[in-house]
Amino acid sequence: METLMSEEQRMITQAVKRFVREEVQPLERDLDPDAVELPPGELERLKGIVQQMGLYHIDVPEDYGGPGLPLTTRGLVAEEMSQHRAGLYLPCYGAFGSAGLAQLYVASDDQKDRYLYPMLRGEKRAFFGLTEPSGGSDPARAIQTRAVKDGDDWILNGSKLFSSGADRADFGLVFARTDPEKGRRGISAFLVDTDSPGFEVRRVVHTLRSANYGTELSFDDVRVPAANLVGEEGGGFALANNNLTRQRIPYSATCVGIAVAAQEMAIAYSQQRETFGAALASRQAIQWMIVDNEIDIRTGRMMYLAAAEKAEQGEPFRFEAAMAKLTSTEGASRVVDRAIQIHGGIGVTKDLPLERWYREMRIRRIGEGPSEVQRIIMARDLLGRGSSG
Repeated sequence: METLMSEEQRMITQAVKRFVREEVQPLERDLDPDAVELPPGELERLKGIVQQMGLYHIDVPEDYGGPGLPLTTRGLVAEEMSQHRAGLYLPCYGAFGSAGLAQLYVASDDQKDRYLYPMLRGEKRAFFGLTEPSGGSDPARAIQTRAVKDGDDWILNGSKLFSSGADRADFGLVFARTDPEKGRRGISAFLVDTDSPGFEVRRVVHTLRSANYGTELSFDDVRVPAANLVGEEGGGFALANNNLTRQRIPYSATCVGIAVAAQEMAIAYSQQRETFGAALASRQAIQWMIVDNEIDIRTGRMMYLAAAEKAEQGEPFRFEAAMAKLTSTEGASRVVDRAIQIHGGIGVTKDLPLERWYREMRIRRIGEGPSEVQRIIMARDLLGRGSSG
């Protein structure tokens, strides 16, 4: 893989690899296997190291103070960042910072002043409100939350599900239907303050993840100023979809990173563990598992890099991003499963990170669009039906 990288990519990925192995993994030895936070002071120490590396706020565009990494490089970095116990959903525990709501980079200047910049400075926390109890695979049709114009305001009524961090957020980007007759062109995006009358976090939703995955929200006559409409009325679906498509690339790379870590563990264990007088690695059944793991890893990597390259060239990459998401999530799930099988009983104990990866990888085949939706996206393109099919 390194022979295909530029010198800059090689330097960056090697620096991130060292950071994970020398700084993050040692801290996890003393943490609970399901830990989602580092000890006090450690996160700030790690952030300082990342800032010296020039990679802090890794997903923030260069114009807003971030490193502005090309998408291919961002994918390669994501693959390295995830290779530790909590790495699937908490890569390096947030030491590389966050872009927050990427949709706000196209917001108005006033909205940037009130929401984007405070978010980037760490003064405000945000949530993303798209999925609803009625479903998340087809938001263009599933969204039932309504926004009705009332003078200079909009009145929101409805509910959202799986909105991560909404119980601790200061505001959120909420998608609501403003015209029930226009399908996906009738959805708009609003900035909603969490202290608004009528906004309520009903409950925290627990899943297979070690951390709380999300919340259920309700909107009861929540009044939102017209100045908080992001973009054009009816442009909410495109705003969400474009960013979700792009996000599937580092999302896929993160899964590949977990698969790489699981494969390294499986190879090492198979070479040292003996059964019936010979190393596990000498058994053909184990050898085939190791080979199948490598096929899944390299397929996932090629797919996310292909999607990233097309995106960088300004070409349509929806098909490639869907394929990357599908192959990486399903392939990495198989790799972790095989790694557990190779380890036997110890593979399902909390002594190793495999059981956590196994639980959390199951979610990845649903999050950011389930496997079935990715197949629909690709089928439409292959059959020439476009997005109207």
